[in-house]
Amino acid sequence: MTMSRTSYVYVGLAGETASGRPVKSGLYRMAAGDHRWDLVTRGLPEAPTIRAIATHPEHAETVYVGTQHGPYRSTDHGEHWERLNISDHGLPVWSLLFDPRDSKVLYAGYENCEIFRSEDGGERWQQLPVTVRFPEVTVAPGANPAKRVLELAANPANPDEVYGAIEVGGIIRSLDGGEHRENMSHGQYLNDDTVDMHGVLVGRWRPGMVFAIGRAGLFSSTDRGEHWASARLEPLNPKGQTYCRDIREVPGDPKTIWVAAGANFQSDVGVLFRSADGGLNWARVDMGVKPKSTMFTIAFDERQPKRMYCATTGGEVFASEDGGQSWAERHLPEGATQVYAMGCA
Repeated sequence: MTMSRTSYVYVGLAGETASGRPVKSGLYRMAAGDHRWDLVTRGLPEAPTIRAIATHPEHAETVYVGTQHGPYRSTDHGEHWERLNISDHGLPVWSLLFDPRDSKVLYAGYENCEIFRSEDGGERWQQLPVTVRFPEVTVAPGANPAKRVLELAANPANPDEVYGAIEVGGIIRSLDGGEHRENMSHGQYLNDDTVDMHGVLVGRWRPGMVFAIGRAGLFSSTDRGEHWASARLEPLNPKGQTYCRDIREVPGDPKTIWVAAGANFQSDVGVLFRSADGGLNWARVDMGVKPKSTMFTIAFDERQPKRMYCATTGGEVFASEDGGQSWAERHLPEGATQVYAMGCA
C-alpha cells in the first residue's frame, strides 16, 4: 500500500569524469504540480553522483539510486537514504532495473561491465557472470575501454530475457535471467560509433522487438537482437547521426515510444522523438520550447502516464501533463546541471 498519493519526480546529477567536462552532483525532488525543488541527499555519499534512479513499481515511497559508491535505497520518498549491503568493487552504479514480474528482484549495472542481482529487494546480492566478447573495434589500442552498463531492460512477457546497453561495447543479451550472456553487436566496424550504446528497450507491441540507442542513433531488431536495422531518425550532426540518450515506452500504451536526443554528448540541440506505431515510424516532437542542450532523460508517472518529464544535460527540466502535447519548464536551482537520470512515482 502506498503511503502517499503525491507523485514526485527525481533528478540525479552526475558530471562526467572526462577531461574538460563539468563535474556536478546531487539529487533533487519535486512534487507533481509544484515548482520547487528540494535537495534530498541525507544519507547519500558526499557529493553523490546519481546516474540511475529506479522507483518501486508497487510502493511509490521506495526509491533506489545508483551512486559512485554503489546502490542506495529510500523508503520515504528520498527524505532518508541507506546504503545497500552489496560486496561490490566500489565503482559507480550506472543502471538499475526491476524484474517486470517480481518487484523483489532487482538488477544493478556497473562500471566496468559488471551486473549484480538481488532477489529480496536489495538485502542480499549476487554478482552475475558477464563473460561476453566485445567487438574488436572496442578493444583496439587507443579505444575507449569504459564498458559501463548504461541501461538494463527485460522482456515483460519473459523476464529471463534481459538486455544490457554497454558503453562502447554494444548490446548484450541473456535468456536465463543473467546466468549466461552473449554480445549481439558483432560485425565489421570502422569506428566505435555504432557500438557505443546508451539504452535498450524491449518493445511490448510486437514479440521479438528490441530497440537500442547510442551515439550513432536508434536501431531496432525484430528477432530479439539477432539482426539490427537503423530507424533513420532525423540527423542532428554533421556525421548524419542522431545522438540518442534515453528511450521510454508510455506506461499502458506500448505503441507509443519516446526517445531523448541531441547532436552530440554536449550540444546546443535538445530533441524528443516519438513513435505512435510501436517503433515503425518516428517524428520529431515540437515541444513549443527550445531546449538549449542535449536531451538526456525521460520519465513517466506510472499512475498517470500523461504526466511526463524530460531533462537536458544542461539542467533544463520540462514537464507535461497531457502526454507531451505541451511543455512547461521547471527550473532547477542555479548551477544544477549535468542531469543524468530521472524517475517519477
